[in-house]
Amino acid sequence: MATFLYKLGRFAFRRRRFVALIWVALLAVAGVGAATAASPAADSFSIPGTEAQRAFDLLDQRFPGTNADGATARVVFRAPEGESMKDPANKAAVERTVHALQSGSPQVDRVADPYAAKALSKDGRTAYAQVSYKVTGFELSDASKDALEDAAKDGRDAGLKVETGGNALQAIPETGATEVIGIAISAVVLVITFGALIAAGLPLLTALIGVGIGVSTITALSSTLDLSSTTSTLATMIGLAVGIDYALFIVSRYRAEITEGREREEAAGRAVGTAGSAVVFAGLTVVIALVGLTVVNIPMLTKMGLAAAGTVVIAVLIALTLIPALLGFAGARALPRKARKAGKAGKASKEGRASKAGVAGEAAAAGEAHGRDAAGERPNMGTRWARFVLRRPVAVLLTAVIGLGVVAIPATSLELGLPDDGSQPTDTTQRKAYDLLSDGFGPGFNGPLMLVVDGRDAHDGQSAKAAAARVAKEVRGLDDVAVVTPPTFNKAGDTAMLNVVPKSKPSSVETEDLVHDIRSTTHGIAQDTGANTLVTGTTAMNVDVSQKLNDALVPYLALVVGLAFLLLMVVFRSVLVPLKAALGFLLSVVAALGAVVAVFQWGWLSSVFGVEQTGPIMSMMPIFMVGVVFGLAMDYEVFLVTRMREAFVHGERPGEAVVTGFRHGARVVTAAAVIMISVFAGFIGSSDSMIKMIGFGLAIAVFFDAFLVRMAVVPAVLALLGRSAWWLPRWLQKLLPNVDVEGEGLRTQLTGAGAGSADGPDASAEREAARV
Repeated sequence: MATFLYKLGRFAFRRRRFVALIWVALLAVAGVGAATAASPAADSFSIPGTEAQRAFDLLDQRFPGTNADGATARVVFRAPEGESMKDPANKAAVERTVHALQSGSPQVDRVADPYAAKALSKDGRTAYAQVSYKVTGFELSDASKDALEDAAKDGRDAGLKVETGGNALQAIPETGATEVIGIAISAVVLVITFGALIAAGLPLLTALIGVGIGVSTITALSSTLDLSSTTSTLATMIGLAVGIDYALFIVSRYRAEITEGREREEAAGRAVGTAGSAVVFAGLTVVIALVGLTVVNIPMLTKMGLAAAGTVVIAVLIALTLIPALLGFAGARALPRKARKAGKAGKASKEGRASKAGVAGEAAAAGEAHGRDAAGERPNMGTRWARFVLRRPVAVLLTAVIGLGVVAIPATSLELGLPDDGSQPTDTTQRKAYDLLSDGFGPGFNGPLMLVVDGRDAHDGQSAKAAAARVAKEVRGLDDVAVVTPPTFNKAGDTAMLNVVPKSKPSSVETEDLVHDIRSTTHGIAQDTGANTLVTGTTAMNVDVSQKLNDALVPYLALVVGLAFLLLMVVFRSVLVPLKAALGFLLSVVAALGAVVAVFQWGWLSSVFGVEQTGPIMSMMPIFMVGVVFGLAMDYEVFLVTRMREAFVHGERPGEAVVTGFRHGARVVTAAAVIMISVFAGFIGSSDSMIKMIGFGLAIAVFFDAFLVRMAVVPAVLALLGRSAWWLPRWLQKLLPNVDVEGEGLRTQLTGAGAGSADGPDASAEREAARV
């Protein structure tokens, strides 16, 4: 692989205009496709195989025209203190508002008058009008949303407190200025790392091009493939992070090759051949983790994973082709100013000397004079840290593991749920409407359960009407049930629909227990009558989603970790190194989940991160973090440990290989981690609670994994394992393909041919003579 990528890097460097033109053309085509694409469809949230989904499907069949997927809104009215909604003036204001809602938009299907529907609270101060639309929330026109807001203003003008909730007001999440700040921090880190504006700008430029192509393609296909707004947000988040990181590693290796005396084209080829191999396998681990989300069988999660995986593939291809092409355009400007001056001085000095060895001799003498190490380089922070860990591996290992274990403790109290209006910021009209309904009608009113009684297959002598009446009677007697509405039958009379209002709020454990109790009770009724009862509604759907995700977590872990373990065995030619990588990842993700619970569920430091409402953690968060964090964690494992493996293969002792890996990789991995953290942290400013939680979770997970696991646990474990870390059974050596990630085959080939090698064409002969 290293040889192929070496040739690819040199080709891209030589044909840089052609390569750059291709990527610009792809960006233009994707942009045109996005600009001319139809508006995206609604965020369809179907959960195949769950009882709640089967109930929704049954409703579509037995109650045609009800438009169960249509957008809904609740306009909530609150009378001033000392007044009632039955007062003539207040009633007239509500009726005017209802009329305005009915005539405000052709997309309105029906509006339930509060007085006709008896939608008034016991104290008479709160009422609500239910608005049903013919289309989904994302298909609502701006005119329909404006009409909804204008109708609410009419009620406020009459002196009522009017707020609006429901999914009719859902909008594309906004990330705010913090995303821009994250990119700005990335730019600063790149400038500090490279010491040259051109070199710092290349990763940012290529990452933006990759994200532009990926997100534009998602936008262009959103209507066709029914992709949600969250899909492009996740693709942006992942694409920016890995795009900058992958380019960073290629550029860093290119500059290292230049300092060793390579010509620019040769340096580009070697950079892509060595660091590019690590990029390919790092990208593969991320893709495996994201594509593996399909095993959960939740369409929304599958589409998010596949779209993000596609963006990662684009980032890898750009790093392998566009980066060497742009390095060709940049020339010496990709190097720091000191290096450029030193290069000019060295060239002039070399031309003025009779001996070609003068420059090397001066460099060696300068290295000795300035206390450089055995490799001829001044010890940097990475070198010093690696040597510190090698001296105290047990202490470092225990400190890191215990620290992560303490942070992970809150994860034992993890409560799962899906966001609703109750998780919205307190200053939004959706949240205010939610609170008004809770105060007026009880906490469970915001999360009613819907029961569908299917009497089509009832036993002889049984009827759907009798079965529905029995269901209503027995459910009414359950704990935590506030109200059970009378059954409503379809035209055929074989299917009934009734609503159950819990006493507890939708996201509570009590309501979840009630769902299970209803299903257990109605299962017994079904055995007696043959009339099957299904429980659905948003609350029941949340319960089913959580259960489905919990059931899928272990198979998903086995699939993703198993495939990545095999991939890392191929990369590192070792059994223990991939095992250590997987165990380290588990430490990172559990600690990150603990931090998420502490902030978003317990409320610790909530004001710092802009969390206005604490509550259950999003149901998809654990499995989503497992997928994404595993892929990103393996990035740092590959980038850092491949350099150690490369040094070990080239003859260094295990401890020396660890130091070499940190000498060359620690600075770059640190910069990459800071960049990725800043990119993810930029999404904490999102107005969407799910995006905010994902941004925080990924940022803190990368912090734990990069700085505690990869920088502390990894070198400590390698120090304790010694040479056995790189052990691989002989039968497995023959079985696994040799992909030459560390570039040993490439180096042998180039040394033998003398193709641009700094060692010269006779280096191999000299090494053989030295052995003798």
